[in-house]
Parts: sequence; C-alpha cells; structure tokens
Amino acid sequence: MKEPAVSADPTQVLAFETDCHIFDGCGFPAPGLHSFLFKPILGDMDGAVYFNKTMLLALLGTVIIVGFFWAAFAKPKLVPGKLQMVAEAGYDFVRRGIVYETMGKKEGEKYVPFMVTTFFFVWMLNLWSIIPVAQFPVTAVIAYPAGLALVIYVMWMSVTFKRHGFIGGLKNVTGYDKSLGGILPLVMLIEFFSNVIIRPFTHAVRLFANMFAGHTLLLLFTIASWYLLNGIGIAYAGVSFVMVIVMTAFELFIQAVQAYVFVLLACSFLQGAVAEHH
Repeated sequence: MKEPAVSADPTQVLAFETDCHIFDGCGFPAPGLHSFLFKPILGDMDGAVYFNKTMLLALLGTVIIVGFFWAAFAKPKLVPGKLQMVAEAGYDFVRRGIVYETMGKKEGEKYVPFMVTTFFFVWMLNLWSIIPVAQFPVTAVIAYPAGLALVIYVMWMSVTFKRHGFIGGLKNVTGYDKSLGGILPLVMLIEFFSNVIIRPFTHAVRLFANMFAGHTLLLLFTIASWYLLNGIGIAYAGVSFVMVIVMTAFELFIQAVQAYVFVLLACSFLQGAVAEHH
C-alpha cells in the first residue's frame, strides 16, 4: 500500500499527486491545515517580513473595490449608467438596509462610508474562494477577520468613552443599572467580559469559521471528484462533482451573508455605544 500522496512541504496548498486515484493503492489526500498555507512570494517563512498569496489577494481586493467605486462615481450622472446604478444600489443597501436599520439615520449617517467599505471589502475577500486561479477565501486566515474586528473594536470603545465620558463609558460596557439591586455586581462582571472580551472574539471567529469550513468542504469534494476518476469510481466522481457545484452556489450565498452579518454586528456595537445610558 502506498502512503497517502500528500506533499511533505506543508506550505503547498492542495498538495496532492494528480495521478493518484482510487484503486491505485494510494490513500485519499484529504485537505487539512496544509491547504491554508502558502509559500511566500517575497521574503521567507522564517523571516520577520514576507508576502504571500493571501496578502496579494487582499491587496488585489482592495484595488478592485476602490477601482469599482472610483469608476462608478468619478463622473456621476443624474441618469446613472449601469455601473453607477449597481454601485448606488450596493451603497444604498448597506446605508439603508444595515446602518439606518440598526443605528438610525441621525446617528448612523457618519458611519455609512466606513460600513460600506467594510461590507464590500469583506465580501471581496470571501469571493476569492470561487474565483478561478485565486480559489481561496482570504478571511479563512484568522489574521484578516481579527484585524478587521480589532479596528471595529477600537472604534466602538472610542465612541463609547467619547460619548459618555470615562465613568459613563464604564457604565455602558458593564450594563450598570442600579435597579438590579443585589445582583448588579454579577451582571456588571458578566457584561464586562461579554462586551470587552467575548464580543470582539466572536465577531472575528464567526467570519473566520464560516469561511474556513466552507473552503474545506469545497476542497474535500473537489479533490474527491478527481480521486474517484478510476474504474467504477467514476460514477461516484460524478456525484462528488455535483456536490462541488452545489457547494459553490451555497458558498456564494454564505459569502454575502457573512459580509452582511459582520457589518450588522459592527453597527450593533456602535449603536450600543451611542445609546443613552439609563
């Protein structure tokens, strides 16, 4: 029996022998953590600075989003063309469907540009998963959702203490309410850990975990489709390929939903920050 045909180099994504099929005496090259690691394009893995595929995709995603809105609104027209119409629809969806619905127009208007940018940036990073050649969701690497969640966390805390002052800010994040009586200290402790520690953690992990799991399933069925292309296994390969198509369509939906949820939660945090404390 041959050993599973997985590359010894853990930095090779989808590292498996293309001539390995079922009944050939080689094990199924299941996806794993090695499928989320990439060799540096510049620099060295052991060095302090390096540039890899996920960084390139994040950079390209930024350029695409900026380029799209620049092209759409550089010369806006009273009667919008197709590109401007699409951009306006996307902008208005985030503004009215997320920001206004969560924070209200008065408080939310100033945050609309940031939330629109965040929504489309996260969506673009997710979309790389189903784009040929790229085929990897950047948000499946925890550093990217964590970095975005950190930016929102800093904004949230800054707005909280700026709006309410130091004492008022502490009351806001600890859920202070003197009417709770004897259980107030317990409630404040729970609220403090929930708001200051757990919320930013779950904000990042929710996006990361969904993209990580979705990409793993896509890899699983894609590799299985190729692995089963041998003898009677061809029939099963067809079923696996159908699952690739189904999972791709489902992933397309989840990518948009996760961008929506990420921004919705950000608006929810800020809404709590600007709300008057009683």
